[in-house]
Amino acid sequence: MRIVFVASECVPFAKTGGLADVVGALAPELAKMGHEVTVYLPLYACVRRQLPDKLTYAVRSITIPFQHYKRKVGIVDGGKRAGVQYYFVDCPEFFDREALYGTAAGDYPDNAERFALFCRAVLEASKKLGVPQVFHVHDWQAALIPVYLRTVYASSRLLRRAGVVLTIHNAAYQGAFPPATTEQLLFPWEIFTMDKVEQFDKFNFLKGGMVYADMLTTVSRKYAQEIQTPEFGEGLDGVLRGRTADLRGILNGVDYAEWNPATDRKLAANYSPENLAGKALCRADLLDAFGLEMVEDSTPVIGIVSRLVVQKGFDLVEQVAGRLSELNVAVVALGAGEPSYEKFFRDWAFWNKANVAVRIGYDNALAHKIEAGADMFLMPSLYEPCGLNQIYSLKYGTVPVVRATGGLDDTIEEWNPQQGTGTGFKFKGLRAEGLWAAIERALTVFEDKAGWKRLMLNGMAQDYGWAQSAREYAAVYEEVAQRRA
Repeated sequence: MRIVFVASECVPFAKTGGLADVVGALAPELAKMGHEVTVYLPLYACVRRQLPDKLTYAVRSITIPFQHYKRKVGIVDGGKRAGVQYYFVDCPEFFDREALYGTAAGDYPDNAERFALFCRAVLEASKKLGVPQVFHVHDWQAALIPVYLRTVYASSRLLRRAGVVLTIHNAAYQGAFPPATTEQLLFPWEIFTMDKVEQFDKFNFLKGGMVYADMLTTVSRKYAQEIQTPEFGEGLDGVLRGRTADLRGILNGVDYAEWNPATDRKLAANYSPENLAGKALCRADLLDAFGLEMVEDSTPVIGIVSRLVVQKGFDLVEQVAGRLSELNVAVVALGAGEPSYEKFFRDWAFWNKANVAVRIGYDNALAHKIEAGADMFLMPSLYEPCGLNQIYSLKYGTVPVVRATGGLDDTIEEWNPQQGTGTGFKFKGLRAEGLWAAIERALTVFEDKAGWKRLMLNGMAQDYGWAQSAREYAAVYEEVAQRRA
């Protein structure tokens, strides 16, 4: 089957979050299954730096019209990697910027035009380079593909039979713009209604994609259920309930070529379920990296790698931090985000220099060290569409302590000491006492070395590679193709 991915980011070219990892891993897995897969990305400044000085154009010039002006774009041939063809939409006025979506001052004011141009350029390029049976579009930045297909391009002989699958990686990010965007992007005003793209008097890219796509997916089974409720639907729960029959929850996989303690070159020592000795060396290396060399071998180490934002549940951590500091526990944290949370972590480390250390920012090598060297990994997210760090933690024998939401609930099974089953510790609700109770359960089991080893090995035996997820996506593509046929 011919499949075209349309996304605003993809490793190794451009990344701000998990979306890039998903696109970068799923596409090659589908190619490995025998599908013909193409990925379209914007030609950002960070992408251009990774390409040869002399660019090769698959399509030299495409004109994209707007209400009061036109833009010329080119389609750069990025060649094939792991069986996947890459193309980049070249429009320097829109994409030759250091950041993908905005600066510290806020989102770029022309984001509606930038990503509308991206979507139209992909459709025009596909007419020349190959129309797929299915466009697989990701998040709001690519969600206009189905809207354009079923309105502006509805009479296109080449495009009318192409199906569309929209993946919602996080329903909180929707791409909402003023009503005049309808006219600016040359859509008919008839679509600016409550049952199409209008949401709270805004032109909502994600809602439009939800309405016009053939099928919808999201990144875990639990999150597919949650976003159909007012608590998690971010105002779009009604639209999603109306499309329940077309919504699938497919858990993200992880790249075990990158995240495997047996082969990870970023670690001080490798280890496996058969030989765990290297984990103690990784723990010592982690504590050294954070300046906590005085932490005793019997002291459990809790790791955190995260964006420091409200979604990740750090209000709950702040409420239990004082009690945690009074225990024989070490905490290492890596992340950046909202100033209030960065300040909390800095202050926590300042007043507890012997057992709390924080690094503000992101460091991939240090993230690997935390996954390998910590004993427990903390993810108290208020919501988590999928989550990847808890899956990495399982493979590294680092026991997750998580809130039972989204992909965290799908991937972590509560430890049962009587049966020796389970992979971690979960709590429900939004109260700090729930988080504290889960941490206490984990600390109690940590004292039982035989039980803790069983718990670690249970996690390391889990397989969340991309093969199963890719098969589920392929089944969705087949269903869409059959509908369109």
